[in-house]
Amino acid sequence: MFQTIKNAIKTPEIRKRLWYTLLLIVIFRFGCYITAPGVNAIALAEQMKAITSNSFIGLVDTISGGSFSRLSVFAMSITPYITSSIVIQLLGFIIPSLQKMMKEGGEVAKQKINRYTKILTLVLALVEALGIYISYSRSYSNIFINPGFFTGALVVISLMAGTAILMWLGEQITNKGIGNGISMIIFVGIIAGFPSFVTMLYGLIIVKGAFQTAGLAKAIALLIGAVVLVAGVVWVQSAERRIPVQYAKKVVGRKMYGGQNTHIPMKLAMAGVMPIIFASSFLTFPAMLISIFASNKIGGTGFLAGLYKFSIATSSSSVGWGYVLANAIVYLLLIVGFTFFYTLATFNPAEVSQNIKQNGGFIPGIRAGKPTTDYLTSVLMKLTWFGSIFLGLIAILPMALKFTGLNISFGGTTILIIVGVALETVQQLESQLVMRHYKGFLEK
Repeated sequence: MFQTIKNAIKTPEIRKRLWYTLLLIVIFRFGCYITAPGVNAIALAEQMKAITSNSFIGLVDTISGGSFSRLSVFAMSITPYITSSIVIQLLGFIIPSLQKMMKEGGEVAKQKINRYTKILTLVLALVEALGIYISYSRSYSNIFINPGFFTGALVVISLMAGTAILMWLGEQITNKGIGNGISMIIFVGIIAGFPSFVTMLYGLIIVKGAFQTAGLAKAIALLIGAVVLVAGVVWVQSAERRIPVQYAKKVVGRKMYGGQNTHIPMKLAMAGVMPIIFASSFLTFPAMLISIFASNKIGGTGFLAGLYKFSIATSSSSVGWGYVLANAIVYLLLIVGFTFFYTLATFNPAEVSQNIKQNGGFIPGIRAGKPTTDYLTSVLMKLTWFGSIFLGLIAILPMALKFTGLNISFGGTTILIIVGVALETVQQLESQLVMRHYKGFLEK
């Protein structure tokens, strides 16, 4: 990995892409500290101290890189775009015209789908921004300067503009930077909380100026657990099943073509990190709606209060084990479901089988046509089952740490996102090096 980064820096064109990406990341982090106009930053900071460490808002704040607790112009982060992407993908299975457009592919179809996604993103951003302002004005009215219609309109427009800017930054990183723009923004937002993790470890070891042996043991255990977790994620993200493919020789004119052996790489986690992001966003969505539109119901005992506790069980240690267990099961099922959904959307066994047959190839021991499709489907299902369950377990196991009293900003979900995006970024760099016929990227 380090050799790939080193070789990428030596390549002038890729180096420009890296500098461009870094510039956009700096802009993103700078915007995280720009408070929305009409907000009293001092009063907001005092209110947030009591709630960000033990609630759903803490998870949202981690994903947004601290923007939510500051109510900055990037407070909503890129979550409206993620939700919009999920909705568009799901609608593709319901609306025939949209499904046909997705299957056709091509640049025109992609542009249309991208336009629909952006329009829906702005609609969702408007709803979420309105909800945030209404919720805060009801619960913490002192954080707004001269609260009223014009202040509310200013805050809503600012939050919508922030989401639109992040959407544009993600596009620019994808097209002109090193790729994976949306994932990169989420990645940067999460690692921005790394200093707080280091501070937490130091606080375990040194308490009021005195060295704590028990705290040192906890810190070492956390570091070992993090290393094992990262190693497991790297193994799953990098592992692949190679399906051998052999092409028959054929004579065209006076030349002979084919006769070569190759393979089809099928990864354990072919969908990458997006199922984790989607599952997390989908699971916490009810808590977001309840906190915005029915904040007075959160502390009660009714259905909405129960749904809120269930939705924040991942990020709160104040709920019971029943909510945590239910949350963990649903979270696991969502990860498995979204993994299958994205895998089947990106890898079509029938299409791959048809391409192999048209090019005169075959899988040794498997007949061309439907038997090849069935074989690829069987292998794909087995790999996806293992990869999705493994990722789901890694995501839910660290939930138990919430009941140890440790305020850990890096859980299983955040580590999955960080490692997944990092691996995808390295693969993007390797692909760009290969495209430029750079010979040294595999040298050790």
